[in-house]
Amino acid sequence: MAPSKTPKSTSRPKKEKVFHPDSRKAGQLSRVQLRKAKLADAASKRTKKHSAQADVYGFFYHAISPEGTLSLEELHSIISNVWLTRHDDELEQERTARRKGRPKSTKELKLEEIKLRESEQYRTGMDVPDLTHEATVKLFRKWDQTEVAYIQLLRFIRISSVDPTSAVISKQGEHHSLKESVPPQAIDEAMVTDRDDTLLIEPPSRFASTMMMMDGPLP
Repeated sequence: MAPSKTPKSTSRPKKEKVFHPDSRKAGQLSRVQLRKAKLADAASKRTKKHSAQADVYGFFYHAISPEGTLSLEELHSIISNVWLTRHDDELEQERTARRKGRPKSTKELKLEEIKLRESEQYRTGMDVPDLTHEATVKLFRKWDQTEVAYIQLLRFIRISSVDPTSAVISKQGEHHSLKESVPPQAIDEAMVTDRDDTLLIEPPSRFASTMMMMDGPLP
C-alpha cells in the first residue's frame, strides 16, 4: 500500500489592513503622510531658494576686484550697469518678436517684473557684500561658490540709488576677524570719497557666465 501523501500547507498572503476612514488609526496615518509631504515640499523649496541665493552671491563674487577692493562708486556702477540690465537683451528680443496689437508673452511679463522689483529694491535700499572692505573681500575670495551658509561670515552694507555717496553696515559678519573690527556704523567718508577710479573697470562680459545662471531658464 502506497504511503499517503501529507497535504502541503498553503499559506495565504496577509491582507493589508484597511482602516475605517473615521477611525483614530486612519487619522494618524493621514497626518503622518501629510507631514511627510510638507517636509518634502519644504526641502525642495529650501534647496531651490539656496540655489538662487548662491547665484546672486556668485554674481558679487565675480565682481570682486582682481586686486584690492572696489570703491563705492564702482560697486554702484556694477549694480546699475550690469546687475539691473542683465535681462535687457532678452526683454528687447521679446518686444521685437511681439506683433503689433498682441499681448505680452509670459516671458516678457516675468522679465519686466524682475527688473521692476530689483530696481525698486535698489532704490529703497539693497544689502550687498561689502566689496569696499578689505577683510570682507579677503574672506569672500575663499568661498567655494556653493555653500550659502558661508556668506553669513561676510560683512554687508546697504546701499541705495537715491544716495550713492553713502552706505551703512547692515550686517557686521560672523567671522571673528570682522567682529573684532570697527562696530556697525556709517561707512567712513574716506571710503566713499577718496577714490576717483573709472566707474566700471571691467566689461560686462566678465560677468557673463554668472548672469546666465541668474533666475534660471525662463519659459
